[in-house]
Amino acid sequence: MRQLMLGNQAFARGLYEAGCAFVSSYPGTPSTEVTEEAAKYEEIYCEWAPNEKVAMEAAFGASLAGKRSFCGMKHVGLNVAADPLFTCSYTGVNAGMVICVADDAGMHSSQNEQDSRHYAAAAKIPMLEPSDSAEACEFVKKAYDLSEEYDTPVIVKMCTRVAHSQSIVETRKRQEGKQHPYEKNIAKYVMMPGNAIRRHPVVEERTRRLAEYANTCDFNRVEMGDTKLGIITSSTSYQYVKEVFGDEACILKLGMIYPLPEQLILDFAAKVDKLAIVEELDPVIEDHCKKLGLTVTGKEVLPLEGEYSQNLVAEKLGKETPAYKSLEENLPGRPPVMCAGCPHRGLFYILAKNKCTVLGDIGCYTLGAVAPLSAMEMTLCMGASISSIHGFNKALGTESEGKTVAVIGDSTFMHSGMTGLANIAYNQSNSTVIILDNSITGMTGHQQNPTTGYNIKGDPAGKIDLESLCRAMGFERVAVIDPYNLEECDRVIKEELAADEPSVIISRRPCALLKYVKHKPPIRALEDKCVGCKSCMRLGCPAISMKNQKVVIDNTLCVGCGVCEQLCKFDALQPEEVQK
Repeated sequence: MRQLMLGNQAFARGLYEAGCAFVSSYPGTPSTEVTEEAAKYEEIYCEWAPNEKVAMEAAFGASLAGKRSFCGMKHVGLNVAADPLFTCSYTGVNAGMVICVADDAGMHSSQNEQDSRHYAAAAKIPMLEPSDSAEACEFVKKAYDLSEEYDTPVIVKMCTRVAHSQSIVETRKRQEGKQHPYEKNIAKYVMMPGNAIRRHPVVEERTRRLAEYANTCDFNRVEMGDTKLGIITSSTSYQYVKEVFGDEACILKLGMIYPLPEQLILDFAAKVDKLAIVEELDPVIEDHCKKLGLTVTGKEVLPLEGEYSQNLVAEKLGKETPAYKSLEENLPGRPPVMCAGCPHRGLFYILAKNKCTVLGDIGCYTLGAVAPLSAMEMTLCMGASISSIHGFNKALGTESEGKTVAVIGDSTFMHSGMTGLANIAYNQSNSTVIILDNSITGMTGHQQNPTTGYNIKGDPAGKIDLESLCRAMGFERVAVIDPYNLEECDRVIKEELAADEPSVIISRRPCALLKYVKHKPPIRALEDKCVGCKSCMRLGCPAISMKNQKVVIDNTLCVGCGVCEQLCKFDALQPEEVQK
C-alpha cells in the first residue's frame, strides 16, 4: 500500500515491518514522533525513558535478550547516551539494535548544531542516512539486517527536514524478527579491560569489512548526468542538489555515511571533470575525499552552519537561482513566547522583580530569558542548572547565595537533575533549586514522564513524588507553591533565599495547554479604569496588548489565570464574575 508519510512516521513503520519488539526513547525534537508513532503498533513495546542513556541501555538489554530493539533521540541526546554507545560498539549485539539520532541544522529547537556523523566515526558504528520518508522506512529494515550480520548497533541519522517532511512510502507486512536465544558469553559482554582489549580488534576488522561493503551496497548509488560536474551528497542535501541540477550533473548519493566508501568515490571522481561536495554542517564527506587525494569544491564556498536550501546550493555552485520564492525579509518578527496562561510566567516575573540571578535549563521555560521578563541568565544543557548553581555559590559564597536560584522542569529534573541535586545535598552548597512542575514534558509536545503517573499510552504507571524524593535526598526545606499566586511566590522565594541551608521549591501548576485543564473565563479589560501604566505588559503575555494607550485582552487567548490582574493597581483587569 502506498501512503504519504512524515519521515518520522515512516521510520516507525520501518520498525514495525522489521519486527522490532522493544522501543525506549527520550523525547527530543526532531526525533519525538518516531517513538510516538511506534507506540501505535500493539506488536511493539514502547516506553519513554527518563533520559537517553537509560533508553540506550534498555534497548541494549532487549537486544541482549534476543529481541530486535530501538532507541531514539535528538543530536544532543546522543551526548547523554555516549557512554553506552561507545561500549556497545565493542560488545556488539545479540538481536538487531537500531539507534535513531535526529540532527537539527538551523537550531529550530536546539542549543547547538552538532553533527552526529562524528559519533559514528568515533564509536566505529555504521551509520545510515535516509533522504526521504521512503528511505527512512527501508533503511531501518536494512539496518536491522546489517546489525545482525555484522554484530553491531546501527545508527540511522535523521535531520529536521527529513523527519518532518512528507513523501510516498510503500508499506509492507510485518516480518517478525527471529528470536535470538541469549547465551552467556563473558568475554563478549563483560567489558572489563581484559575482555575489552580483545574486542577492539574485532571492531576494527568489522569496520574494514563494512568499508568494503560500502563500495557496493544499495545505500549508495550513482546517478549519471552531465559529466562536467559531479556532486557527492547525502540526506536532505541530496534533495536540494537534485532539484537544482536534475540531470545537469552526475550525483553520488551516499546513504551509508559511515564507513564511507573509497573505491566507489574514486571511480565516480574519475568520470567527472569537476567534483563538488554538498553536505550540511561539517565537512565529513569532504575530508574523506581529500584524504583520498581528490580535489573538491566544498566548504570554501558552502557554509559550515545552518540549513541549506535550493537557492543556496544554486548560488554557491554557480547555477542560476531557480524560481523558488522566499519570504520577504521585512516581514514582522514573531519571536517565541510562553503561551497565555503558562504557569512559568508568574514565577519568572517574581524572580525578575526580585533581581534574582537565574540559572536555567532546557525546556519551554527557557523562554523566561526572553524580554520583557529577561529573567534567565544561563542555559547550558539538560540538568546543568542545578549542577551550575552549586559551583556558582561555592565560588561566590554569601555574595550569591541570597539572590541566585536554579530553575528546572519536572521532566528535565528526572532526566538529569537528580544527580546535581544529590551533589548539593552531599557537598552542602547553600543553593535554592526551583522545580517547575507543569505535570508533563511540555516543549516536545506533551509526553509523559516519571512524575506524571502515566506511561506513553496514557495508562496508569509508576509515579515519583517530587517532595518525598527531595526530602529523601537530604533536603529539609521543600516548599510547594502555585505560580499563579504571585504573593505566595514572592514570599516563599524570599524565605528560601534567606535560609542558611539548601532548599527546593516546587512550582506546581499543570501546563495550560493540557486537555484536562479547565480554564476560567477570560479576564476583562475595563478601558475607563486603565491609566496606561503598562504594568501588565511586563508579563509578556501574548493575550495582553495596548491600543490607544489602553490595555486590551484577546479573549481567544486568555485562559483567565489572573496573574495580570494581580499586577494592576487600578482594577482595570478583572475576572468576568467580578464585573457581573
